[in-house]
Amino acid sequence: MAKLGRRDRGIDPTRTDRSPGRSGWVARTCLTIAVLAATSAFAADVIDPDTLKRLVHQDCGSCHGLSLKGGLGPDLRSETLEHYDADVLTSVILDGIPDTAMPPWRPLISEEEAEWIARYLLEQESQ
Repeated sequence: MAKLGRRDRGIDPTRTDRSPGRSGWVARTCLTIAVLAATSAFAADVIDPDTLKRLVHQDCGSCHGLSLKGGLGPDLRSETLEHYDADVLTSVILDGIPDTAMPPWRPLISEEEAEWIARYLLEQESQ
């Protein structure tokens, strides 16, 4: 089976004119990335407390217990976390704890959302 060279695939390296399709694709791709980045930045500014509470009680609760009293992971009620500050909890939420079951949530939530969750855990009423 012979290897295909550039000419064999229909690409002429000596050709000086470029089709508008290729440069148009690059422009559209850059525009799409810019729009997505702007949308993500805007979305990060809007914190939905109900969604984040649900995340805490369902997703975090799957390891820390649905009532957050502990399970595979430790108790997350405010009275057991009172010796931590929000910055420490935010870091743990975002980056996880190496060599434990606590995963990093950074790929899934924004820093602002992690800060909100940390404050929520520290300020929630005793359950």
